[in-house]
Amino acid sequence: MSMEHYKAAARAGKKDLQNRTAQKLPTQMPALDTILEHVDISGEVPLGLVDIPTELIIGTKTYGRSSSFAPNFMPILGEGTEFAAKWSALCDAHLQEGIREPIVAYEYMNQYYVQEGNKRVSVLKYFGAISVPGYVTRIIPAREDTKESRIYYEFLDFYNATNINYLFFSQEGAYQHLSYHLGHSRYERWSMDDRILFRSCYNRFADAFRELGGNKLNMTIGDALLIYLDLFDYSQLSDETPSEIKENLKKMWAEIELHDTKEKPSVKYDPEPEQKKNIFTKLLTGTDEENITHIAFINRKTPETSSWTYAHELGRLYLKDAFHGSVQTKAYDNISGTDNAIAAIEQAIADGNEMIFTTSPEFLSASLRAAVDHPEVKILNCSLNASHKYIRTYYGRMYEAKFLIGVLAGVMTDTDKIGYIADYPIYGMTANINAFALGVKMVNPKAKVYLEWSTLKENEHVDLTGKLYALGATYISHQDMIIPRKITRQFGLFRVNGETPVNLAFPAWNWGKYYERIIRNVQNGIWNTEEKSDAKKALHYWWGMSSDVIDVVWSSAVPDETRHLLDTLRNAIRNYDFNPFDGILHSQDGLVSKDANHHLTSKEIISIDWLADNIIGRIPTADELREDAQNVVRQEGIRKEEPVL
Repeated sequence: MSMEHYKAAARAGKKDLQNRTAQKLPTQMPALDTILEHVDISGEVPLGLVDIPTELIIGTKTYGRSSSFAPNFMPILGEGTEFAAKWSALCDAHLQEGIREPIVAYEYMNQYYVQEGNKRVSVLKYFGAISVPGYVTRIIPAREDTKESRIYYEFLDFYNATNINYLFFSQEGAYQHLSYHLGHSRYERWSMDDRILFRSCYNRFADAFRELGGNKLNMTIGDALLIYLDLFDYSQLSDETPSEIKENLKKMWAEIELHDTKEKPSVKYDPEPEQKKNIFTKLLTGTDEENITHIAFINRKTPETSSWTYAHELGRLYLKDAFHGSVQTKAYDNISGTDNAIAAIEQAIADGNEMIFTTSPEFLSASLRAAVDHPEVKILNCSLNASHKYIRTYYGRMYEAKFLIGVLAGVMTDTDKIGYIADYPIYGMTANINAFALGVKMVNPKAKVYLEWSTLKENEHVDLTGKLYALGATYISHQDMIIPRKITRQFGLFRVNGETPVNLAFPAWNWGKYYERIIRNVQNGIWNTEEKSDAKKALHYWWGMSSDVIDVVWSSAVPDETRHLLDTLRNAIRNYDFNPFDGILHSQDGLVSKDANHHLTSKEIISIDWLADNIIGRIPTADELREDAQNVVRQEGIRKEEPVL
């Protein structure tokens, strides 16, 4: 009977060879000694006796031992060979009492190569064993500045805390991301109970993922698990049955496929041209209840306490006049945290809203979760650099306005020291800061921009305007708008002279026009057209001055000659004849671009993680920020450090 198993295994081995030959893939099993010939080794670490996942055993230690197997570890020698007899004997032993003797293997880059026990591995793989006991020596390559090396060293940190060797990711920062979902800090040691629970969750998820064809996708099980945990809490996963996990995966499968294809998001820089209605359509369009569109706005704070929420509230109120009663809106204010955001979105849906705008990046996860559960509702999140299939994101190219204000500051400064007060180190903010600094540099190469962060713990009770003024900065860029109940002149760009600040300019968000155009896209069918044309891509609206959703308001304190220069630059930006990030760019760390004809891509601008060389300051880490700011940075932070719990 064991020889029949050998014949079946040999057929599987030969089939693997045939498939690889047809696909022009290597037909020789990898040998570690050959791989290491051109590798700089940092050290070797004995790991002792461990359970080795069979799917991670991919080769042999030496070349000579690999010739008896196909790359899938199935035998390929004839039935009458001594090798076949020994393989069959091991097969009998496994069926009668199990193979207990550990193998000896080496681990390199989280893959295993057998030194002793190749036939044992072959037999166990043939019978579908999940793991093989073995004495393992880890070979650690020297650290390199490559994605593969960085991920592996993240794995080493994770292994030291968990002793988990079956989980691997294809993206940097994923192990920290997972630890955050599970409530652990980066280097925190896992208990045995933690490991047992996670293994159970992982196995159930892996089974469901494979049943749906996940093994055919270009991602690891770990990659898919992280996407799942971004939607469904770990505590929920812990209680779910395999069938429940499978049903949830089915609902969110488009999200999995989006990550698998790695398609770049479709970025819309301007709204599509409006389709004009004929006179008969206009006459027939009424405002009866059936034709009314109900739209909800989920806000992190209230208009009275937040200039950001106040700006969106102005946009919401604008819609009443823009649509003459055919659109009804409702705001849900003061919503904080993912759980509360999910509850608010669910309430908005229960209230009959068929379109929902969530106006903070902090609501990204909640928006995605609700969109998966309610595909009939259109949900948009105000954020940058998110790539999700079930929701659309929207934001403005505020850096265009900041550049112009930087030009103004560079012209007006009398000390060559200019202040800039930022809040969150998130996507878009660093582009704003750098665009401002580049505007300063264009007209005043000697001037420096002094950067402060209002959300730093150490700055919570600090008068940052006074601090910058003490440094010699008489022109300061602060928050974009005022808060209605907190009247101040310290917004936009203002001059400080020891008396009442004098406002010169401020960037303006025209959220009303932004929301109007998105809603009209839905009404005239453009929304559905975009959905079809970008069926396999995430969709992001990133409109700017060319769409009239971003602008700059100048005060009478701006000289006429300077205003003429600024208007010329504004028109060039509006017409796409000029971009602040074109050409040679210098950061604090050196050259970003040395080509005068180089153009930063939209993704490069959005995800800028450097500061221009005329900026005095730095980008803070998440743990330096106040707790409320940390929540925002977890979602949209430009640097994915370990989340602060």
